[in-house]
Amino acid sequence: MDVRTGFVTQLEMDHEAALAAAADSGFDFVELMLDGAGERRRLDGRVDEYRRLLERHDLDLLVHLPFGGIDLGSPFEHVREGSVREMAAALDTAATLGAEKAVVHPTTNAWGPAWDDDDLRANVVDSLLELDEHAYAQDVELCAENIPRSVFRTHEFSTLLDETDVSMTLDTGHARMDGRDSPGIAAFADRFAHRISHLHLNDTRQAKDEHLPFGAGDIDFTAIFDALGEGWSGTLSLEVFTHDYGYLDVSKRRLDELL
Repeated sequence: MDVRTGFVTQLEMDHEAALAAAADSGFDFVELMLDGAGERRRLDGRVDEYRRLLERHDLDLLVHLPFGGIDLGSPFEHVREGSVREMAAALDTAATLGAEKAVVHPTTNAWGPAWDDDDLRANVVDSLLELDEHAYAQDVELCAENIPRSVFRTHEFSTLLDETDVSMTLDTGHARMDGRDSPGIAAFADRFAHRISHLHLNDTRQAKDEHLPFGAGDIDFTAIFDALGEGWSGTLSLEVFTHDYGYLDVSKRRLDELL
């Protein structure tokens, strides 16, 4: 497998320290969360600084687009249009920073009993078609992530892939929350390897979004990597809920052992 590895920044992480830690541990990139301190308006005035830091540490950049307060599937046209505009603006910032991929949540906050899921999914697809065109023009690859308890779990993801050209971010913990065990996640990876460009390595011991250090859970990542195939090339982000870079360093070493 021809892969590069990184990690997703967490809220309240100092970005300069995160980049330095990534370089020290031998990561290839960081996946910057564009929320909180990483919200686009807070980054726009610091683009040159971030680009210098990335160059200094010889790191590539991916971004995770904001999702709190964003509603790409809203049945209310002005809410959806505003969400698309905000995401397009975030993609502009990502492109200016030099990001190569942007992870997006294909979700809605619509009140479930009031709306038909197929209609909500169609709204999300329309939003993604617009955003994918915008991202493509900026040379950024849009990667939609499977989100449990949403209109696009792994169970419905084939519809999204059939109706758009977006790439996929496969989140292993989210797939586990969908009721898939390791063989089930591996089977999904095998079926959609040609569209999966990015993975969130989210380890867990149960059907919960635990985000444990890599190897601390019971997901069989070897089976998933085998399912993607030797010819698969993409990016792998460790998504660990910690501010302790030691856990990320250990996770990186354990990941390297599997690869």
